[in-house]
Amino acid sequence: METDKKDLPIGFMYSGLGGLSVLIEAVREMPSEDFLYYGDSANAPYGTRPQEEIRKLTYAVVDKLLERGIKGLAVACNTATGAAVRSLREDHPDLPIVGIEPAIKPAVEANKGGRIIVMATPMTIAQQKYKDLVERFRGDSDLVSVSCPGLMEFVEEGDLDDPELDAFFDAHLKKYLTDDTETIVLGCTHYPFIKPRLRKYLNNDRIRIIDGSLGTARELKRRLREKGLLKNREKEGRIIIENSSDSPEMKERALFLLEKNGIRIK
Repeated sequence: METDKKDLPIGFMYSGLGGLSVLIEAVREMPSEDFLYYGDSANAPYGTRPQEEIRKLTYAVVDKLLERGIKGLAVACNTATGAAVRSLREDHPDLPIVGIEPAIKPAVEANKGGRIIVMATPMTIAQQKYKDLVERFRGDSDLVSVSCPGLMEFVEEGDLDDPELDAFFDAHLKKYLTDDTETIVLGCTHYPFIKPRLRKYLNNDRIRIIDGSLGTARELKRRLREKGLLKNREKEGRIIIENSSDSPEMKERALFLLEKNGIRIK
């Protein structure tokens, strides 16, 4: 008997653990759905590789997910989104596919005249896709891109409340903070996991801290609903976490990050 497409899981791909921040928002938005997350830690980081190699690595992970059977796909990685999402949509026109990008547009739309700081990896900031995004939406906003080399490694290692994070913020962020700083955009999917520590460091509830995870999850839900692929049930869905690395630490860190955000895998 043929499987009902509604019963298939939603696929997530990322080059490591950072895409879990998007998965968390998707689970909150669609608690009845099943999810299959594949982290390609064996080939991470993607950002230091040529575009064509990133595209091939992304396709290799997506092909694995498609072989397993998925009804939608989230490319929860800025680098992979820039390299492969357009061609993936062309190759799989019937599959709802979403990518992710720094939340510059919503930050500018909500801006009341204060400074917008975008924290991102050096690789993201160097990409033409990012530069085009900034130019398309910044308008007259005082928008500053802050390169944060090494910040994602705190998350990969599970060091979410490490005092060394404060030293990192002193070295990389502090000089860009002004009295009129209004919004900080977390421009890497790893960064939402250090948001509590950043909030504590800022000691200023007036500064908004936003990222693209929720918007991506809602867009994924919208596309699935549009195709009639959302489940009509109250039952809580399943989450499966897989990784190309055979290190048990990767699975343990993934479970740790999920549980820190109130999501347990049964």
